[in-house]
Amino acid sequence: MANTEARLPENKMGVMPVNKLILNMAWPMIVSMLVQAMYNVVDSIFVSRLSENALTAVSLAFPVQTVLIAMGAGAGVGVNAILSRAMGQKDQKTVDRVAGNAWFIAIANSIVFLIVGLLLSRPFYVSQKANAEIVEYGTQYLSICCCFSVGIYFQLMGEKLLQGTGRTFHSMITQSVGAITNIILDPIMIFGLFGCPAMGVAGAAWATVIGQILGGVLAIIMNVKYNKDINFKLKYIKPRWGIIKRIYQVGLPSIIMQSIGSVMTYSMNLILIGFTETAAAVFGVYFKIQSLFFMPVLGLNNGLIPIIAYNYGAGKRKRIVKTVKLGIVYASSITLLALTVFQLLPDQLLLMFDASENMLSIGRVALRVCSISYLFAGFCIATGAVFQAMGNGIYSMIVSFMRQIVVLIPVAYLLSLTGELAAVWWAFPIAELMSLTVSAILLARIYNKIIKHIPDNA
Repeated sequence: MANTEARLPENKMGVMPVNKLILNMAWPMIVSMLVQAMYNVVDSIFVSRLSENALTAVSLAFPVQTVLIAMGAGAGVGVNAILSRAMGQKDQKTVDRVAGNAWFIAIANSIVFLIVGLLLSRPFYVSQKANAEIVEYGTQYLSICCCFSVGIYFQLMGEKLLQGTGRTFHSMITQSVGAITNIILDPIMIFGLFGCPAMGVAGAAWATVIGQILGGVLAIIMNVKYNKDINFKLKYIKPRWGIIKRIYQVGLPSIIMQSIGSVMTYSMNLILIGFTETAAAVFGVYFKIQSLFFMPVLGLNNGLIPIIAYNYGAGKRKRIVKTVKLGIVYASSITLLALTVFQLLPDQLLLMFDASENMLSIGRVALRVCSISYLFAGFCIATGAVFQAMGNGIYSMIVSFMRQIVVLIPVAYLLSLTGELAAVWWAFPIAELMSLTVSAILLARIYNKIIKHIPDNA
């Protein structure tokens, strides 16, 4: 094998000034995540033109879609962290094997959700006690998204490999092309433009999976052609259970953390439908709009993780500390901007989804109350990146579990017993305040146990 020191020279993640590095790493991912959020919003905007039931059907699919993405993104967190750390240690063999097993995991996940799409789409909608039209629309939408998930899994893994080696610009291209394709195809396939048959809700699903497949193909091409830090050979796709175990040791907490969000969303939908199906539609719209701000924060996080992991592997403590501080500042700035928009422009946001007077009345209160949680959210999200990069993804899982399962769902249920729908939304800021407390405690713990003991080789 070629000399690994020659093969893996010092990466920019270990030498570029930290603030410049964060911006250099994060801006392509912030742009790509923003485009991703836009296509989710545009998807729902077009569907809302069909009917409120169609919008509700797409909104109710969120729990399953969350788990679907969590399986890929969570494993990708493990791939990203282990890959970046191995690069910092100049361990080429591990770099190549992690990359090969990333593709294997993508294939395995797509097979699992093919089965889910075929067998569980309709039972899932029936379990939410929605009306017959919502069940029919939802079954069409969800079965297509699940059965053709191969595109999103290859796209997610390809992006993580590019991000893990510092090629965030190429990652931005793969995600953006897929999302833009979806945005273009949405009106064509939903309403039947340019000779395409009008497919309604099913058209939204087909637009989504076609965009994802294109993004997945492009992610493979970008890696093979431009990612020179990794040797891409078929022999590395062979599953190596030791590598897969290490990937999931880091990534499983992230998978569980995101899947907990699915449980929360499903439970909240049941609580809200108990008042009115319009409340469930508002909840879905809230998450779509929220993503316009929170997806860029997650893009920032995706830039922070490889920086922290690389410098952890290289033993550069001061760079880690500075990255963490700046990450918290940038994340909090974005969430405070979101708070301002939600407080000042709730009606304008809801009217993008063709909101009725009833939906406006419910949504105006929901958006203003729920967004109070953004006062604390930036800090909590940024610290999650620290936990994952340092190999302590279990901390992120603990925070998410306590926020959504231990606090949010029980508080929302208790508030629903008042018979006042407006009271239920206060569960969100209450839960986020608890998340802030736990995140601060765990960040102090990881600093005292690990970070401050790292010898500074800068």
